[in-house]
Amino acid sequence: MTARLTLGWPDPLPFASRDGRPLRILAVSDEPDPTLDSAITRERIGNVDLIVGAGDLEPDYLSFVADAFHAPLRYIRGNHDVGGAWSHTRRALLPEPMSDGRIVEESGLRLVGFSGSPVYNDRGMQISALGMWARVIRASSAAQRAHPVIVLTHAPPRGMNDDSDRAHQGFRAFRWLADRVAPPLWLHGHTALVRRGMDDRCARHNGTLFYNCTGATLIELTPPDAGG
Repeated sequence: MTARLTLGWPDPLPFASRDGRPLRILAVSDEPDPTLDSAITRERIGNVDLIVGAGDLEPDYLSFVADAFHAPLRYIRGNHDVGGAWSHTRRALLPEPMSDGRIVEESGLRLVGFSGSPVYNDRGMQISALGMWARVIRASSAAQRAHPVIVLTHAPPRGMNDDSDRAHQGFRAFRWLADRVAPPLWLHGHTALVRRGMDDRCARHNGTLFYNCTGATLIELTPPDAGG
């Protein structure tokens, strides 16, 4: 079932030509949402302005979702996004993933992303704590200048929607970045909702909503004067 989230967005510029209509983002991560296979469900969801992927979904699925909604796709890669499914031939179905720490603009919004998860074994796309600190520090000044920005990561920040087991702990560097940049919205995956509970997606800290978008979530960003 596709979850729903509404959030007021502090920047009026993306809404300048939308006559007060919200910006609609479909966020997907980790677990394919089987309800999206239904044309009736997709019709009920309606038009989508942007699709974002937070990792651990195969290229075929990301391509299907982008094509089904006729919307641009921005995504980062999760720790499992390696191997045959990510061969050059399969990746040709998609645009390139977001480069770590680089600001991109889509549908009037600014986004910055970071792929991978903390190291917990010797398999997959895993980043050392020191390696992620280096990427985050390099990106922090540009992310501050881009405010308000949406942050898109696979792993969560440490202490924000993460788990106590080593495989699903978050990055301390992300917590530092959140405090420095104060993004209104931080989207991530990696921590399975089956362990946390389907209603345990959100955490808030210093004005940032940290949201676990495992599965699929329709996010509506409303303009500042809409009282959202």
